[in-house]
Amino acid sequence: MISTAKLRHLRISPRKVRLVADLIRGKNVEDALNILQFTNKRSSIPIARLLKSAVANADQKGGVDVDRLFVKTITVDGGPTIKRFRPRAMGRATPILKRTSHVFVGLDQQG
Repeated sequence: MISTAKLRHLRISPRKVRLVADLIRGKNVEDALNILQFTNKRSSIPIARLLKSAVANADQKGGVDVDRLFVKTITVDGGPTIKRFRPRAMGRATPILKRTSHVFVGLDQQG
């Protein structure tokens, strides 16, 4: 892998982030950014920023052709869950689980 970047504690549930991550896995970086730009999901914006960060990391290494980069790996893992409680009838309470995500992107060169 040429370059990596990670985004931790994203306040979107991993199940929703994986829907967007699956769209760009294995794609060219330019194609992936176009897909993310026109994807109508809230998690597409932070994933696009993460992808641009991984490209910038590869550019900093030197000797890397940025136009030949593609998304080799993108994984979405669950982060810590924020627990809240909602009052219910007859003095009860039900838990509200506010899930977070950790996203990892790895780029490599084609060919």
